[in-house]
Amino acid sequence: MRRSINVEGAPAAVGPYVHAVKTGEMIFISGQLGLDPADGSLPEGVEAQTRQSLENLKTILEGCGLDLDHVCKTTIFLADMGDFARVNEIYAGYFRDAVPARSCVEVARLPKDGLVEIEAVAVTA
Repeated sequence: MRRSINVEGAPAAVGPYVHAVKTGEMIFISGQLGLDPADGSLPEGVEAQTRQSLENLKTILEGCGLDLDHVCKTTIFLADMGDFARVNEIYAGYFRDAVPARSCVEVARLPKDGLVEIEAVAVTA
């Protein structure tokens, strides 16, 4: 059984997809750019975009009745691997106790020319 989830307060999708999909005890959260949920704009700089991306991720998790401690895997997509250390520092402030498994890759380009996008897999149990 698969259930699509859209969460009020999270930025609108920039394509034909939903915020998350729940199947069994797993929730797959779509990649989150650092979009401001109020107006869809991207803040300036990788640090601000990373924080907003993680805040968007938190909003979606909360809309599913979860928090960051439920995240078991993330993937970070960076427009420039040179930003790895700055993104890592901010990321570490969000995942303190229950650090998930993670991959980080550099990509040629992100939607809306974003600098960072973060997707996640969470467990409900």
